[in-house]
Formats: sequence, C-alpha cells, structure tokens
Amino acid sequence: MARSESKNRRGNPGASNSFLGYQWMVLRIVVAAAVLGVVVFFRELLGTVIFEAIGFGLILCLAWVGVAVLLLLWSPRRRSLLTRWNIWLGVLSLTIAVWAILSLFHPSGLTIADARFSEVSLGGRAGEYLVGSQGAAVPSALRLALFILAGIALVAPKISLRFLQLLGSAARAAGSAMLFRASRLLAGLGHRLAQLYRRYPPRRLLMGSIVALSHALRRRPAAESETARETLSSEFDADQVMAEPEAATDQMPRQPAIATEERIEIPTGKEPAKLAVPERGQLPAIELLDRVVETAFSTADNEQRARLIEEALASYGVEAKVLQINPGPSVTQFGIEPGWTRKYKRVVERDQQGKVKLDKDGNPIERQEEVSKTRVKVERITALASNLELALASPGIRIEAPVPGKPLVGIEVPNTASALVRLRSVADSPAFHRIRSKSSLALALGKGTAGEAVAADLSKMPHLLIAGETGSGKTVCINAIITCLLMQNPPQDMRMLLIDPKRVELVNFAGVPHLISPVVVEVDKAIEALRRLIREMDNRYNKFAAAGVRNIEGYNRSQLITEPIPYLVVVIDELAHLMMTAAEVVEPSVCRLAQLSRATGIHLIIATQRPSVDVVTGLIKANFPTRIAFAVTSIVDSRTILDAAGAEKLLGRGDMLYMPPDAAKPKRLRGCFVSDQEIDRVVKFWKQRQDLYAPSLGDTVAKTFASISVDETWDDDPMLATARRLARESSHISTSLIQRRLHVGYPRAARIMDSLERDGIIIRSEPGSPAEVVEADEGGSDEKS
Repeated sequence: MARSESKNRRGNPGASNSFLGYQWMVLRIVVAAAVLGVVVFFRELLGTVIFEAIGFGLILCLAWVGVAVLLLLWSPRRRSLLTRWNIWLGVLSLTIAVWAILSLFHPSGLTIADARFSEVSLGGRAGEYLVGSQGAAVPSALRLALFILAGIALVAPKISLRFLQLLGSAARAAGSAMLFRASRLLAGLGHRLAQLYRRYPPRRLLMGSIVALSHALRRRPAAESETARETLSSEFDADQVMAEPEAATDQMPRQPAIATEERIEIPTGKEPAKLAVPERGQLPAIELLDRVVETAFSTADNEQRARLIEEALASYGVEAKVLQINPGPSVTQFGIEPGWTRKYKRVVERDQQGKVKLDKDGNPIERQEEVSKTRVKVERITALASNLELALASPGIRIEAPVPGKPLVGIEVPNTASALVRLRSVADSPAFHRIRSKSSLALALGKGTAGEAVAADLSKMPHLLIAGETGSGKTVCINAIITCLLMQNPPQDMRMLLIDPKRVELVNFAGVPHLISPVVVEVDKAIEALRRLIREMDNRYNKFAAAGVRNIEGYNRSQLITEPIPYLVVVIDELAHLMMTAAEVVEPSVCRLAQLSRATGIHLIIATQRPSVDVVTGLIKANFPTRIAFAVTSIVDSRTILDAAGAEKLLGRGDMLYMPPDAAKPKRLRGCFVSDQEIDRVVKFWKQRQDLYAPSLGDTVAKTFASISVDETWDDDPMLATARRLARESSHISTSLIQRRLHVGYPRAARIMDSLERDGIIIRSEPGSPAEVVEADEGGSDEKS
C-alpha cells in the first residue's frame, strides 16, 4: 500500500508544480505588502525627497517599470519580448524626453508633500539635469531633439529609414538646380578654355611673335637701325622715360593685340590666302532646342507592381524582395534581392520535462525546424520571365541579372505611358557637360532605366555601329547625334561626310558649312567617297610623320603647323544597301578606316536596318566595339549586333541597348528625340552665319578632299605587275586564272581584272567568258621598253 502511494506521488508532478506556484505567489504578495507598508509609514518624508528629486517623473518611472514588470512576469511570450531590445530602449528614450520637457515648467502655486515646484521644476532635479542649463536654449533643444529622434528611430527603424530617404531625396532635388547651374557654367567655361588652348597653344603664340618680330627687324636697313639706336640713346635717358611714359608709349610702334592672327609667311612664289578666323563663341544656343516637359511617375502603381512581383515569385517557390524601384522614361527597373532556399526537418515538440506534447486527438505535435539555407540562384529568377509577364499583364519584360555594380537582379517592366526624352534634357545635364569639358565630340545618347542622363565621347569610342528594324528609332538617333555635334563644333574644328543611300533621311542637314561635300546618295559616289577617305587618312599620317606627332591632338598643338586639321565624322545611314551592291569594296574600305583612322581624327557612324551576318560581318563587328541595338525581330539579330540576347525584347520608339567599349554588358536607354523643327533651326543658324567664315576655309578642305584621285587608291596592288606579265604570256585571261596562278582571293582577283581592263591590256567580250589579251605593242609598249 505504501509503495503504491509513493508511486502515485512520483507519477503526479502536477501537484508539486502547483505547490511551488502557490509559494511564489505568496512571496510576491508579502514583498509587495512590505514595500507598501514602508511607503505608507514614511510617506511624507519620501514624498518630499522623491518629488524634489524626480518630480512628476515619478509617474513616468512607475508606469515604465510597471509595464515592464507586468510584461515580463505575466506575458506568455517572454522570450520574444527580450529579443525586442530596440523597442525597450526606444520607449525609454521617449520617456526621458517627456521627463526633460516637464522640467521646463515651474508652476508657482503648486506644492506637493512640502515640495515647492516654483523652486523645483515639474521634472525635479533629475529633469533639470537631463535638459541642461536653463540659459543655454540651443544645447537644451538639441538634447531634447536627440532623445526624441533616437526613440523614434529605435521604436520604428524602417519608418525612420524611409523618412530619412525621402528627406535626402528632397534635399537633393532642392539643391540640384543650383548645382546644375554651377556645373553648367563651369563646364561651359572649361570647354571654351580647352578650345582656345587647342586653337592657340602658348608655344604657337610665342613662336609666332618671335618670327613676326624677326621679319620686321630684317626688313629694316641695318644703318637705319644703328642711327635710330644712337638717336634714342642721346635724346632719351631713363629719367625722361620714367617721367613721361605716355609720350614714350605714343612714339613707339604699336603691335597687334593678338599675335595669333598673323600666320608664319613662307616664300612660295604666290601670295598665301588669308584666313578669317571666326568668333569662337558663335555656336548655336541651347534655346534652339525645345524645352523639356517633365512627366510624373505614379508611385502607387510601382509599389503595386513590386508587390505583384514578390507574390508571383513566391508562388513559384522563389523567395525575393524588392529593394529598389527606379522609374525611367520607358521602363521601370525593380531591384530584386534574391532570398534563401531553406531546408527543414520535422521535430516533435516536448514540454519542460521532456515529454512529447499531444494534441486534442492524442497525436504528437510536430513543428518544422530550419536545417540550412542557401541563396536563391539567379537562373531560377531569369527562368520565370514569362510567368512574370503573365502576372503583371505586361509583355516585353527584360531581366538583367545581376545589375552592374549592385547585388540585385533587375526586372525591367514597361511603363503604361512612356515619356519622351528631349535632346535638350540630356544636353543640359551635368553628365554631358562633364564630357564636353574634355572633348568637343560629346554625344547625348539618352536616359537610362533610372532616369539618369547618359552621354559618351565619340573620340574614345572611336566608331559607332547602330542597328535596328524599321521604325525602332534608328534614324532619329542619328539625327540627334548629328545635331548634337553641330551644336558644339564650328566648321574649322569638325567636318562631316553624310552618305544616305535612302536619299530622304539626311537631306535636312544639306547646306551646313560643316559638310565637305553634298550629301552622297549614289552608290558609286559613296564608294568613291570611301576611297577618298582612305587616301585622306594616309595623307594625314604623312603630315603627322613630318611633324613628329602621333595623333590629331598632338598635331593641332604643335607649333610647327600653320593650320590645324579638323575632325572628320562620317555618317552612313544604310550599310546594307552598300553591302548588297558592292560588298567586295565597301567591307575592306570600312574595315581599313575603322582600324587605322582613330589617330587621324576620322570617326565612323554606321547604321543598318538589316543586322544580318552578311551585312554586319565579323570583320566589321571586330572594328566597332561601341554598338547600339534598337528593337529587332529575333534573338539571332540581337546576337549579331551585341553578341548577346535582349534586343528582341525592346519596345521600339527609341528603346535601345547601348554597349560602350569598356563595358561587359549593354545598358538599356531611351534615346534622345529631336524633331524636324529643331533640326531646321540649327541648320538655319549655320546657314545664316556662313558669311562669318572665309570662303577659302570651306573650299580648302572640300576641294582637297574632292581632288583626291580615286584610282590611285587601288592601283598600288603589288600583284598588278605580275598579273600584267601573266596576261601578256597568254592570249586569254580570267579571274579564276589569276586566283590560281597568283594565289589570291576572288575580290582581289576581280579588282586586278578591273585594273587590267582600265589600262587597256584586256578586253572583255561576254560575261562569264575569259577576257582577250590585247597585243603587247598596243597596250604595254612602255613595259617592253
């Protein structure tokens, strides 16, 4: 019987637990009664001391301690309360701030327990210590603000961070106007100084002055100079010159104010043409372009789409969170931070005694416990592009994984209404002025996905390839580039050659003094222009070698030259038409110019609407590292242009991918738009000021380019003499025979056949048949002799 009773006592732990609980409750009641008794017995003394010490801060302290004790003793989630330390500290900081505010008041008629609040503040001595000295108002206010801000930041950290971000953006927006104007003024000043330095280097000024002075001295007779020196030495002494400086100055011959207007005269037998230097400030004003109308973006729509993206990814088991929202002109980029792939295991819950917990049906209660976690792979997010298009009801979603320079995955969602990017908005930006201060070939390209202006330097590209289907914005981009160059360069600094086989795209720029020839529209004229460009490039290299410089910048800074060489920008609007007509001539010409023309200041801008492999060949792509891809029809065309996919998902109407030469991935932009009215205003500006430029200035460059012999460009083939001997050894010759005997390709053999026919050595009768060789005494008597 005793054994069974002891067994029941051991098997019933609930009775012992309830007994300990009763003891703990009795102990708390006894302690509380003892504290209450002491307070009641010494209430007057304690009241006076406490109210003088802490004032009404007693109520705050009791409330704070009471709430803390209640939560810690009777809350079922004590562990979660302890982990929220920031809330405790935040509430404590706010309590201290209220306590300090109470110490600012000194009511005269209020007395509690012999504590006079006219002498002591409502916050007591402690409150006065918290707020600081009464005379120092500014430090006291700063201390109160510090307690309040710290409390708010600790209680609600996310809201506080968001508020600080909004405050910072507002401050940046308020100060951006002043910074923008200052940067624009400084950039314009730097650009003018750089142009003046390039045009008039100090060494050239000094050399020009010395040479002019030496010529003037040599023209005077030696006897006259000796007599003049003796007369001056006898009639004038130092005291008279110092006493009458104005009279001495009037008698001396006056020198020109600017010595750079005089050129170094070289005796050549004919009078050199005088060049009238135009004013450097005569450039089109930015007001010729249309003003920018800012478009506001809906924040609520973007937040809703961010929530839809998170929900769509979560429905496919991908944990992710939207951290950034960057609204742009045509798309909005959502910066996604990949979450975690978590692994769990089932664990049976147990109570404090280690027993298994059971539910109401008697089954063990199980919970999932996290074992490990790894980051979500980027490939899982990129594979859900079609599902995101379905969830957002928006076609053309592009995923950039990852965003360059950020640990985020960018999801670019088209906007419901796209904004127009005016050329003036980019040309007025600090990014454009930063490049313009260093180079006169700055290009305003457009705005990025976050609305930031994007500009580039054509001299560092150094050539640009543009491709896209019809209506994607390719021609508008070319017009914006040409207009941008005309806005910042006079004709003596930059010349242009426009080739437009379509005849209607570049005719708006006809008549500007920058053109070295009228707009080329015929294919044969375009081929001749390319050949002349190659000869012009070789001539410039010969000038560089004679001057001992490496590039056009060094040549224009040299003091040995009398006239600087302008930059030459070549624009070809449709490469496919030229390649279909004469690919064997166009491709080597373009490749040779792209390979060698950078140092000579010749830059190519080529566009095509058919980016196939037979138009944009491997050689052309290799020599054009800078590329712009507009909307195309297939991923094959995108890979042909950029060597990467993405252009097939563009929206058109100026939406493009820009691949700079120093970037590993293309950047999405909304291209600049320039209207026909803006182009007409800029062209009219230059046409009205043609009288400011001497006719010889334009004629010198244009006539030199037009006088280059086209035949000389291709007659220097080293195999041509061997082909002439081969032709005279037989009665008939063909292109295949030249290929086989001289071991050359078909394009080179065909050019050799054209040269032989032009020299009168062969006569072609029918297409496809061998050519007949003329008798030696008719076509090559000079060779025999």
